[in-house]
Amino acid sequence: MKQLVILSGKGGTGKTSVTAAFAHLASLGPFADQVVLADADVDAANLQLVLRPQLREQEEFRGGQVALIDQDTCVRCGDCESVCRFAAIDENTGDYVVDPIACDGCAACVYQCPTGSIAMQEQVVGTFSVSDSRYGPLYHADLFPGGENSGKLVTLVKQRARARALDDQRQLLLVDGPPGIGCPVISAVSGADLALMVTEPTVAGIHDLRRTLDTVRHFGVRALVCINKADLYPAGVQEIESYCHAHGITTLGSIPFDLTVADAMVAGEAITSYRPGSPAGLAISAVWERLTATLMDVETLAN
Repeated sequence: MKQLVILSGKGGTGKTSVTAAFAHLASLGPFADQVVLADADVDAANLQLVLRPQLREQEEFRGGQVALIDQDTCVRCGDCESVCRFAAIDENTGDYVVDPIACDGCAACVYQCPTGSIAMQEQVVGTFSVSDSRYGPLYHADLFPGGENSGKLVTLVKQRARARALDDQRQLLLVDGPPGIGCPVISAVSGADLALMVTEPTVAGIHDLRRTLDTVRHFGVRALVCINKADLYPAGVQEIESYCHAHGITTLGSIPFDLTVADAMVAGEAITSYRPGSPAGLAISAVWERLTATLMDVETLAN
């Protein structure tokens, strides 16, 4: 079983659209009925918007703790408010209350309280879900606004998806990763055989691509690059290709800007299914063919 994670240095590069297209294309080739999908972008999970899966299971995800004041035993001394560095405790009509968004979970107030009226309470910060999509089982999650431990939630998504792939003896775990270089990305990259970077030829896109490539290389994962909306700024494409060539990174291809992609998203379809003969559809199909060949090479080397 091989793990392929799709990443981007910044949001809006087309990473999820490309992942959805790969899920469709995988269902037509040697990976047909052999794919497990995972949406590891838990802060803004939207792969299900394109795949339109049927929800099968859902459970709460608990992470992080917040302080809770027992008003029955609290003597309103105000020690908790004075010790809180995050201004999360405030006096409200005589009672001291905790703002769960501002609370950092440091528990300083717990140790400061002279009557032991404050305790740390684990909170529900998101949901974890398992769904059935047209192209295979989909493992995904949603972190609530302000929720903590997105890296742990990504790990949960990947672990469950990987276990499903192994149990069903499926050949490919396809992961729609989060943008950036933080803990969620590190969790998504962990254990991957290949990482495909979907970038765009903009100043921000090029800058963040370099940072993401550094992150992936640090963890010893082979990186490949795909340039989306390539025809909008040819000079940027040349800069990306030159950088990749200088660092021994393969560029699998370029995808032109194509408004049909937006139409496909509105229709809830992968672009390669909605309009396979469109410029973007043809380009993504070509990238997938090269990517499939690379995955097969990885498998051959592993054996």
